[in-house]
Amino acid sequence: MITPFIWMLLASLQTSTSAMQESIIPSGFRWQNYVEAWGEANFDIYVLNSVILAVAHTVGTVIMCSMAGYALASLPFRGARITFLLTIAMLSIPTYVVVIPQFLIVKMIPLAGGNDILGQGGSGWLDTWWALIIPPLAAPFFTFLFRQFYLALPKELAEAARIDGVGEFGIYLRIMTPLIKPAIAVVAVMQVQWSWNSFLWPLLVTRSEGLRVIQVGLSSFQSEAGVQWPLLMAGATIAIVPMVLLFLVAQRYFVEGLAGSVK
Repeated sequence: MITPFIWMLLASLQTSTSAMQESIIPSGFRWQNYVEAWGEANFDIYVLNSVILAVAHTVGTVIMCSMAGYALASLPFRGARITFLLTIAMLSIPTYVVVIPQFLIVKMIPLAGGNDILGQGGSGWLDTWWALIIPPLAAPFFTFLFRQFYLALPKELAEAARIDGVGEFGIYLRIMTPLIKPAIAVVAVMQVQWSWNSFLWPLLVTRSEGLRVIQVGLSSFQSEAGVQWPLLMAGATIAIVPMVLLFLVAQRYFVEGLAGSVK
């Protein structure tokens, strides 16, 4: 499993000549590739955009999915079972199936990007931060994960709070949610990773260089003249290092959170 990572590291240190010879072992370690990769592409913009996207996705997903998970686990509203079954069903739908409908919805947002009230005539949210941030916040898997954690909590806590006059939002925010910190940690880690590695959706909905994220920015090293493999691999290494560090730091919370979700 680690072989592709090692190959990427070795390829990032090759010279252009050794890369053309398809040699796995570099003839010399050319660390300058990292400097050139950072300078040739707009990595400062790409990294900043990826950080903004990861933070926005993580905060938004934790808030929205935890509220949805709490509602499915604790609130006896009409249609709760159907809503839960639809949430489970959405887990089986491949991402690529919903990409086109999501793209059309974003493009036809009424009264945005020159659209009229019917969503016609303009570009909607395309090439805006709204298109990058809002659609991925609806995450069925994270909603299911939060629901499982809320179900594992003693119902007596919520009932006692209701008797004391605490509102439902207060029960969710002040009593139940602080008890599922492992779930919040695992969702945060997974969402940061998914946001950082997102490629297809940012590629579809953005055109401006100032909105491109790091995974899309790696395409800068591919042109009609060919692929600059050493620089591309150096850029890929720069892109993957933050996620490796994040996993090493948060792996204990990640494992505990996943273990708690299947109890």
